[in-house]
Amino acid sequence: MAATSARVGGLNRPVALKVDVDTLRGTREGVPRLVELLCRLGVGGTFYFSLGPDHTGRALKRVFRRGFLGKVRRTNVAGHYGFRTLMYGVLLPGPNIGRRAGDVMRSVRAAGFEVGIHCYDHVRWQDGVAQASAAWTRREYQRATDAFAQVFGEPARSHAAAGWQINPHTLVLQTEAGLRYASDGRGPRPFWPVMSDVIGGCLQIPTTLPTFDELIGVEGRDADGAADEVLRLSRIDADAGHVFTLHAELEGQQLLPQFEKLLRAWLAEGRSVVALRDYAGSLDQASIGRGRIVMGEVPGRSGLLAVSGQATL
Repeated sequence: MAATSARVGGLNRPVALKVDVDTLRGTREGVPRLVELLCRLGVGGTFYFSLGPDHTGRALKRVFRRGFLGKVRRTNVAGHYGFRTLMYGVLLPGPNIGRRAGDVMRSVRAAGFEVGIHCYDHVRWQDGVAQASAAWTRREYQRATDAFAQVFGEPARSHAAAGWQINPHTLVLQTEAGLRYASDGRGPRPFWPVMSDVIGGCLQIPTTLPTFDELIGVEGRDADGAADEVLRLSRIDADAGHVFTLHAELEGQQLLPQFEKLLRAWLAEGRSVVALRDYAGSLDQASIGRGRIVMGEVPGRSGLLAVSGQATL
C-alpha cells in the first residue's frame, strides 16, 4: 500500500510502540534485542518496566479463569518465559528486577528511548488492582514510583498498567503525580478518562491494535500470520494513528523475526514508528473528549481489561 500524505502533528500515519517488560528474563534478554532492532531501523518506542519482585509463577492461579488455559496452549507460554521464570514466587524466590537489572533499564534511556512505569509486582497488580481499595492502590503505586526513581534518579512521566488493569483510584494517583499521559487500557483513540465517579486529569492513550499473543493460534494463524493481521488492522483509521503493545518476553525473543517483519512493512509504507511521547506530542489535546473506562473483554485474552467505553462526555 502506498503511503499517503496524511499527517498528525508532523507524523505520517503514526504507530506508537509500547513495550511492556514483565520479567527479569525479559529485561535482561528481550530488552537489549529490542533496543538493537529499533536502533538499527531508526524507530522509536517506549519501554514500561516492572520494577519490583518477579513473581511470574504466581500467575498459575489464573488456571481457573475462562480462556486462560487456551491462551497458554496457543502461545507456548513455557517456551517464551522459561521454566525458571515460571517458578519465581512459587518454588523459587522472586528476584527484584530493578535491583538485578537496573543497568539494563538505564541503558535503554541512554540509547534515547522513553521509559516509564509498568508496575512494581506484575502479578500482584494485575490480579489485585481491579477490586482494590484506595489504600492498597496507593501503596502499590508508590512502591513502583519509588523503585523507578531509585533506578533512574528521576520521577516517571508516564504509566502503562500491568495487564491493562486499573481502578478509579489509579486515575487519582496519576493526576496527583502530574503524569504527561498513561496507556492503561484498550480502545480506538486517546481520551480524557472517567471511571466510576472519578474524573481523571491524565490523558489516556490506549492500545488500539491486538497483540501477537492474542492472534497466534486463532483462525489457524502462526506468528507470521499474526504480524500480517496487525499490519492489516493498522491500515484501518491509519491517519489518526495507532498504538501497538509488544512484550520483551515475546517479540524481544522468539517472536523477534516477526516483529521485525512488521516494523519493516510499516516503514515501507512511509509510516512514522515512534515513542508514545512523540505520538502524545502530536495530538491536539484541547480537542480530545472524555471517555468512560469500563472493564470488558478483548478477543484472544482471558479475563476483563480496562477498555474505553463508547460514551463520551
